[in-house]
Amino acid sequence: MRALAASALAVCGLIASACGGAGSGAGSGAGSGSGDAAAGQAAPVTTTASQQSQPPQTSGKQEPPAAKPLDGKVIVIDPGHNGGNYRRPDIINRQVDVLTEKKACDTTGTSTNDGYSEAAFTWDVSNRLAKILKSRGAAVKLTRSDNTGVGPCITQRAAIGNKAKADAAISVHADGAGPGDHGFHVIMPKKIGGPVDKVVAKSSRLGVDVRDAYRKGTGIAYSTYIGRDALDYRNDLGGLNLSTVPKVFIETGNMRNAGDAAKLKSPAFRQRIAVALANGLQHYLGA
Repeated sequence: MRALAASALAVCGLIASACGGAGSGAGSGAGSGSGDAAAGQAAPVTTTASQQSQPPQTSGKQEPPAAKPLDGKVIVIDPGHNGGNYRRPDIINRQVDVLTEKKACDTTGTSTNDGYSEAAFTWDVSNRLAKILKSRGAAVKLTRSDNTGVGPCITQRAAIGNKAKADAAISVHADGAGPGDHGFHVIMPKKIGGPVDKVVAKSSRLGVDVRDAYRKGTGIAYSTYIGRDALDYRNDLGGLNLSTVPKVFIETGNMRNAGDAAKLKSPAFRQRIAVALANGLQHYLGA
């Protein structure tokens, strides 16, 4: 009888299910527990369904968010002109001092031959650009908040970038040259014995980086009618003359040229423009 009992116990140990046990997993029956205790082993720990559903315990510390390439950078975007400028010639024609001369507070800008305005174009591209830059970690400020208002004056546009202590600023435009002219160009400041002088060199580097990224990202040719290798230096633009932060203008194409205009009117192409400009700014900022 003792031999038989020992044999039975051995079978139960090998095939627990044959003797009413819980097997090698977590135990659930009283018989399993008493059998282990009888064998001189600790009873298995059982868990309830609610305990099994609890997430694993952590130390309470959260991993810091992954760094973004433009974290800590401040960028000011200046969408050229404004959609309501044409309604208020009394405001936009007011003369302001840009240090080298007196100029109109702002202008209406140009348009394609079928009426797509430069103001609408710059507003769209600037908002696309702002979204991309923010996704890369930058703090972004635009010089105007809509495309239905008037201005601000070119002097104010420079002041907004200065007040923000921007690491870089860009003014987005499209040109209105002759229909046979095409391509883009970047405008950079010259020294004028004024506040811009200390950032002329940095603005030049910014301009080259924007030019290179824009050409690569859009495929638009260098301007055929102004500048050299799509670079133009000027001392008559208030938005540049009054800037104390690195800043450039970009004429993204000629709205009066049929080929350029077709691209500038395309939402998909405007997205390409925004990505290219973001890449140029990011390259300049060393990110």
